[in-house]
Amino acid sequence: MDIQYTSDQLAFRDEVRAFLEQHLNKDVQRKVMNDQPLTKEERQGWQRTLYKQGWGAPAWPVEYGGTGWDAIKRHIFEEECGRAFTPEQLPFGLKMVAPVIQKYASQEQKNRFLPGIISGEDWWCQGYSEPGAGSDLASLKTTAILQGDDYIVNGQKTWTTLAQHANWIFCLVRTNSDVRKQEGISFLLIDMNSPGITVRPIIMLDDGHEVNEVWFDNVRVPVANRVGEENKGWTYAKYLLGHERTNIARVGRSKAVLNRLKRIAASQPGNGDGSLLDEASFRERLAMAELELQALEITNLKLIAADGQPRAPGPEASILKIKGSEIQQELAELTSLALGPYGIAHLATDGSQYPDGISDAMAAEYYSSTARYLNNRKTTIYGGSSEVQKTIICKAILGI
Repeated sequence: MDIQYTSDQLAFRDEVRAFLEQHLNKDVQRKVMNDQPLTKEERQGWQRTLYKQGWGAPAWPVEYGGTGWDAIKRHIFEEECGRAFTPEQLPFGLKMVAPVIQKYASQEQKNRFLPGIISGEDWWCQGYSEPGAGSDLASLKTTAILQGDDYIVNGQKTWTTLAQHANWIFCLVRTNSDVRKQEGISFLLIDMNSPGITVRPIIMLDDGHEVNEVWFDNVRVPVANRVGEENKGWTYAKYLLGHERTNIARVGRSKAVLNRLKRIAASQPGNGDGSLLDEASFRERLAMAELELQALEITNLKLIAADGQPRAPGPEASILKIKGSEIQQELAELTSLALGPYGIAHLATDGSQYPDGISDAMAAEYYSSTARYLNNRKTTIYGGSSEVQKTIICKAILGI
């Protein structure tokens, strides 16, 4: 595989870099770099900026407002956004439910929902996991009973990312309990402002409010908001999960984090006269992480450019998900090791509480490395745990 960029691709990379330099708010950039939470307006504002440029949905077909970029240009765009520490485009609308709508929804549903997704007007969240149905998603118990022109939805979803900001949620619900569990599931689009919906925060180990419980108490959902056929939602769910697992790899962001880690390690003293980069044990782990990230990038490029056309991700997405999440965890752990006592700067509320020798500037640069380490413990669980992904690989690729 030739992984050298052409002159046209290099020119495109320069165009993206220039745009990001000009339009990315520096305060927002610093917050992303330091893993500080962004406001709803900051996230939606960045999506509106990209939409105005015509870059609101890099992977969408042109007919729906997409860019028309090939797979390599999309990769370059993602890589440059990661390098610049832009806010991540929220995947739940753009990269998860939108592909399902484009492939399986009616034309009326496409006309209704796709414009609000690409413009940033609508904020979507994902109603998949339940307290007893995480990796075993087909065991979900949230029910949708048909009553006239509506479904009556009752049940609970959990680990619902940023549901506190969302005005729409796409949900898997059980519409038939008398068949094999995968065959009685439907795919509904639900207005979060519907009576009977309650959102309750879940505070994470890093003290952040990122995920939630979502409760449904006799929520009326029009049949017109069902995507595709009744009881065929498992097909749509698997299609969506392939896109989710590909996105979880986050190659571009991990490359930016790796470069930042190198700068930090070069500035930290080792056991001898040199820096931490001169310590053999640390340098070996850093080199291995970099090699694995390069291998992940090549694998990702091979998959997205396999036939030059957009296609439904196959079981190969599980490979990207496993390695991508493991690399994110390793980089977070190495950053915490490199910072030592400085890594707890995020716990300080004013300069007087910083560890000895740390300045306000260092605190801003190293903010929340511990929070990042704690938060990244989840990456090998969400989107399907690593154990589940390995089972998929064994069955679908190795035939075991």
